[in-house]
Amino acid sequence: MAMNCNTGTMQAESKELSHLGLVATMYDELKIGETIDSFIEQGFEQRKISIGQAVKAMVVNGLGFANQRLYLFDKFFEGKDVEKLFGEGVTAADLNEHVCGRSLDTIYDVGSTEVYSVVAAVALKQLGVIARKGNIDSTSFHVDGKYECDDEPGVINITKGYSRDHRPELNQYGIELITDNMTGIPILMSALSGNDDDKTHFRSTIEKHISQLKSNVGLEYIIGDSALYTAKTIQAMQNVLWISRVPETIAPARDLIDVLADELEAESHDGAFTHRSVGSNYAGVHQHWLVVYSPQAKERAKKSVAKLCGKYSAADQKLFDKLCKQEFACREDALKALELCKKQMKISMIDDVHIEALAKFNKRGRPASNAEADYYRYQISASLASDHRLYEQRLRRKSCFIIATNQTDMTALPADQLLLEYKSQQKVERGFRFLKDPMFLSSSVFLKSPKRIMALAMVMTICLLVYAALEHRIREGLKASNQLFPNQKGVWIKRPTVRWVFQCFQNIQMLYCNFARPTVLNLKDEHSIILKSLGKSYEQIYS
Repeated sequence: MAMNCNTGTMQAESKELSHLGLVATMYDELKIGETIDSFIEQGFEQRKISIGQAVKAMVVNGLGFANQRLYLFDKFFEGKDVEKLFGEGVTAADLNEHVCGRSLDTIYDVGSTEVYSVVAAVALKQLGVIARKGNIDSTSFHVDGKYECDDEPGVINITKGYSRDHRPELNQYGIELITDNMTGIPILMSALSGNDDDKTHFRSTIEKHISQLKSNVGLEYIIGDSALYTAKTIQAMQNVLWISRVPETIAPARDLIDVLADELEAESHDGAFTHRSVGSNYAGVHQHWLVVYSPQAKERAKKSVAKLCGKYSAADQKLFDKLCKQEFACREDALKALELCKKQMKISMIDDVHIEALAKFNKRGRPASNAEADYYRYQISASLASDHRLYEQRLRRKSCFIIATNQTDMTALPADQLLLEYKSQQKVERGFRFLKDPMFLSSSVFLKSPKRIMALAMVMTICLLVYAALEHRIREGLKASNQLFPNQKGVWIKRPTVRWVFQCFQNIQMLYCNFARPTVLNLKDEHSIILKSLGKSYEQIYS
């Protein structure tokens, strides 16, 4: 806007800063741009800004509450305080799609996983975090447009596969993460083909990177869901401690639950978990199994098991009706068909079986009362009943689960602690929910090539890194200063989410006037609480 005054014409302009100052400052504090620029050879003849700055622009955009495609990238920064975020002399025009696209190409050439590994190690060091326990998991993202299958080694295939978004008709790619189980900060990422199998890729990732993670970030434990627990994978993890859920498909696990479930349920009171520790040598690996009974899981299972059993019962009834309508040439054929049907039954029992001989006549019409049959056909008469033991067995197996670990020293990892560590798997799952939230990033992507998608996967993971680091620092800062922050309901709390903090910072702007110092607009006391908890560099960018 422009204003006139007696001393001359005063030109004033406001620029949006909002929460982007928090994002940009954390990016710089973690030395992400510096690390990228030291790792990658620059080509300033093609751009005015470095690759580290280009990645910063993509991260600010990704966390900017705007779902912008790369071809609208520079539009996102119009009206933003670009110089304050990126440095003196940088304009919105410098942050365009061509710069970002070429930066993604360069990142792919160097290796997105390799670059991110170094970035994460430096960031954790800056935060003073030692990632002793890491959660591993993967998720999928669907893509727009068509991609040709690339046979070049190391390039992912954009293709159909198991869709976690329940969109099996769309092509997709995947991201695999290992995150610190305390802060949720990703310590390793890799892009996956749309049809990659978790069981195989988890093993490959651990074999390739475990030594590096142990030395770079202090990793001691790998924690994963049942996809981590395969014979080949746990045999490959001899040099690292691990915690995993045992799949229900493993026969020793099913048998153990059948034996212990009733005892554990009897010991449970007031909805509490109960558990029993058992030694195991599955796949030749000496390990400790914890059989856990969950009352909440049993309540959830009642509905799902009843639905499944109803489906099985209807299928069994259909088989039974078909059997009873059939006529057989001899008793032996009828008995063979009966045994086959029994084997096909999923949840029902055939009882009270009679094989009836049906007299047959070659002559048409009603036979005489004393006529002898020309031949006989045989038909099964029986009753069908549901086997409630199978229902109870399925319910027991759904009410319990088994956690396994190769940490056999129970004083180092007691049962309650083992259960708690496994529950930390929600950290990585929460990270995936963040990546798929359209308020932050898009779950659907369109770029020119799979190579750029692989590099973009690294940028998306850096967004999660910055987000998780901010939440960690804010909560630690509030705790250290014994401060609280108001939540959505106006209640003052100790552990606000960064999502809410971002929303609270939305209306902050910088006012620039040629006759006065820049002024921060709409900065309130609650904003100052957050800025003080983060430190001087954050207070400075909002001053």
